Amino acid sequence: MITLSNPQIEARVSETGAELQSLKSNGLEYIWQADPVFWGKHAPVLFPIVGELKGGKYLFEGNSYSLTRHGFARERTFYVESQKDSEVVLALHSDQATLEKYPFQFIFRVKFRIEIGKLFCTYSVENTQSQDIYFSVGGHPAFKVPLEDNLLYTDYALFFQNDDSLTRFLLEKGLTNDLTETIELNQKTLPLSPSLFYKDAIVLKMLKSKEIKLFSQKGTHGLHFKFEGFPYFGIWAAKDAPFVCLEPWCGIADNLDHDQQLIHKEGIINLKPGMHWERTWSVSLF
Repeated sequence: MITLSNPQIEARVSETGAELQSLKSNGLEYIWQADPVFWGKHAPVLFPIVGELKGGKYLFEGNSYSLTRHGFARERTFYVESQKDSEVVLALHSDQATLEKYPFQFIFRVKFRIEIGKLFCTYSVENTQSQDIYFSVGGHPAFKVPLEDNLLYTDYALFFQNDDSLTRFLLEKGLTNDLTETIELNQKTLPLSPSLFYKDAIVLKMLKSKEIKLFSQKGTHGLHFKFEGFPYFGIWAAKDAPFVCLEPWCGIADNLDHDQQLIHKEGIINLKPGMHWERTWSVSLF
């Protein structure tokens, strides 16, 4: 376990999956502590796909490959490429095991950096082969709700900086389809309730906001979550669980009508040989 700290924030990151497992501000824990009764993860990293594949498989250059939901990075051991008191870079290199599931050579890095009151998470992909590679990347951090013991889940809400309503793309057995429903916001605010997630995640493709605030009018603590450069977003919680996941995605689950060709996958990123790609999300705590 890796610990980053400054006078206000302490973050703990596991080499397994480069997963953020704790984020405390002045001793208050903000990250869900992975109670397996509900969901035994904290903040998995999604790579080289986001979401579910149709039939659990994809096709590339005439060959069929299998990947489980959200890809393999969250189960792999990363190595520490560099580390300081306030920053760590963890790296995952392609190897024989990854090539059997994903026929591309890459270096996937996850960097965590803390400042006073803030944590930044950067995903970067480097193409180390002589041909194009195709991938998706996403975050899945789960934040405790309630943050304060005297409050309830339903005392909290999400404020969307630039949206008056949300267009939710419905999921069917983990796959997207063309059916949507509108979630109306009250002054850009969505009150949290467990029933929001009884039909799986809230999947958003056309979110105008690039910042979401988690807060309670009855409490003093919350957070600002920023995700510029991520075209898709998910909001999720396990059934009746005391957390909410804020998930910035560069990629999305397959559509029911997808032809399973990787190069046709919605949101797939095409990276040229020798090139480097990166995106950053951040969270500010209060």
